[in-house]
Amino acid sequence: MEGMQITILSFGYKHGIPQDADLVIDVRFLPNPYDELEMRRMNGLDQAVKEYVLYTPITRTFQSKLMDLLRFLLLQYAAVGKEALTIAFGCTEGQHRSVVIAEHIDEVLKRYGYPSVIKHRDLVRRD
Repeated sequence: MEGMQITILSFGYKHGIPQDADLVIDVRFLPNPYDELEMRRMNGLDQAVKEYVLYTPITRTFQSKLMDLLRFLLLQYAAVGKEALTIAFGCTEGQHRSVVIAEHIDEVLKRYGYPSVIKHRDLVRRD
């Protein structure tokens, strides 16, 4: 996997799909912290939001299936010499779910030895 640069990107569909993404994964089906008044002004970097999103049965199942897919795809992309890969995770505004999932997947990829960087395109937006 050396040589392939993996970018993990969070974004909000409200602001458009990133044009440079190789894989776009919609996480709007996950529990939405925005629906909880006390978490509405928080974001996916806050511990309460992370716990709200990550520790549900649907998220655990999703992450397991996603990691199986990503491990397979990363090997295939490496085999054909792909040098850069952007995996984008989108939720409604890019504040909560996509940030949590992007952060978590970045951590998991690094544990498996994949070189990755993380970017949160819409995290600072509030419009």
